[in-house]
Amino acid sequence: MTKDVIALTPAMPDLRTLLAGLYAGGPDLGVSTLADGAVVQLCAPDGHPLVSVEAPVLVQVPGETTRLLGSAGPEAPVWWTEARASTAIAEAGRLAGSFAGRLAAVLGGTVWPPSAATTEVVPLTTDVSAVRVPATGTPAVDVLTTTTAVVIQDRPLVPLTSWLSDALRTAADSDRALQIVTPPTARLTLPTRAALHGLPNRWVVQDPEHGYYDGLSGAVLHWKGGTFTPVRDEEGKARLAEAFTAAALVPGDRQLLLTLRTRHTPDTDLVLGRSLEAAFRHLTGSPPVGWSTAEPVNLPWSTRELTDLARARAPRPTWLVAVGAPDRPAIATVRVLRTPAGVEEDISLALGYGDGGPPPLGAVEELVAELGTGHGLVTLLTSIRSARRDLTVPAQAEQPPVPAAFTLGHGEAGRVGRGRAERPPVGPPPVRLGHVGEPALHYRLGDGSDPGAWRRFRALLGHLRPA
Repeated sequence: MTKDVIALTPAMPDLRTLLAGLYAGGPDLGVSTLADGAVVQLCAPDGHPLVSVEAPVLVQVPGETTRLLGSAGPEAPVWWTEARASTAIAEAGRLAGSFAGRLAAVLGGTVWPPSAATTEVVPLTTDVSAVRVPATGTPAVDVLTTTTAVVIQDRPLVPLTSWLSDALRTAADSDRALQIVTPPTARLTLPTRAALHGLPNRWVVQDPEHGYYDGLSGAVLHWKGGTFTPVRDEEGKARLAEAFTAAALVPGDRQLLLTLRTRHTPDTDLVLGRSLEAAFRHLTGSPPVGWSTAEPVNLPWSTRELTDLARARAPRPTWLVAVGAPDRPAIATVRVLRTPAGVEEDISLALGYGDGGPPPLGAVEELVAELGTGHGLVTLLTSIRSARRDLTVPAQAEQPPVPAAFTLGHGEAGRVGRGRAERPPVGPPPVRLGHVGEPALHYRLGDGSDPGAWRRFRALLGHLRPA
């Protein structure tokens, strides 16, 4: 049974409803709080945490429950109350299901997964005194060693929830790796994949027939020295898991990937998010429908509100995620950071396409023309790859992206030297887009299907890099 249970209700669970849910274990269990009251825990009589409940979140973005839970859930707005059960206690999963079921019964909502819903009292029979509790205040962490924080996730799609964000931040602050363990049927959202980028963080797949392997690289893993690490042969090489090489691609599915950087002068009139909004308009026909600092994406799109958040957090960086309309797969992550050069936005945007035609590279050039005028464009890399249209990441080998175009903003072209920038070592000269006097330089590298574009791209970068 899954250890994460979610109650989706039309009304916010009030204190009385939450207490009714927390009574799922009977009168002998206790209640405590973490994170200044943002997390409520149902505890055994000795204080051992059994179920942790996060503060309810009002999801106002249409299609978000369906995107993350895989079935047509209640339409937004809906209150999302997530309960995470301890993986060390046999009754904890049933307690989480009873908690969520009671909330749904009182408020007229639903429970995910539906099979977990119940309103029965679940007595605690496990001897919790013999169960070790991870020495951490982070409820998402199931195993904690001196080098690694391990999170066990048994759900079809693993989003970058506030639970995982907190676990990642806590692991980084203590110089630990974050390793997420899932069954082989699980997939990651793109924000979760981005969060796990770079070792020693890992996605660990527990295959009942093949043992453990890395869901992103395919390397066979084993538990050694308090962490999951590759099994190496006598020559020190890692072995590839057979399950990882199985075909995962839906024929005809592709993704258009944009890696964009903009730079702005830090003044009181600065509004962030406009370049991302322009990208969504050109490539999907409408702006993002929502944004948030974690998944589920719960806030209606607002450049002013995300600007206010980034300004309040400065000079610390701000990370956020944005999504498109339910009928158009599109998701982006944005990192806003203050640098000596100004305020920068690092944007990664992915859009999914099926058999309806190739990704619209012409629309990308129209976008470049707009970004090159008043949006502080620094660079833009456009790539295409054969991958799932729904933008989720399976624990199987996927084709790497192939660059289709690279763009230099006019300021960056001036830094390189416009004469040099307009004479690439291979391929045609760049197309001038945007402002007539200060155009961006757009280098066409191919249609995204020729792996040789990587060679042309590397040669171009070497040519543009200042001496």
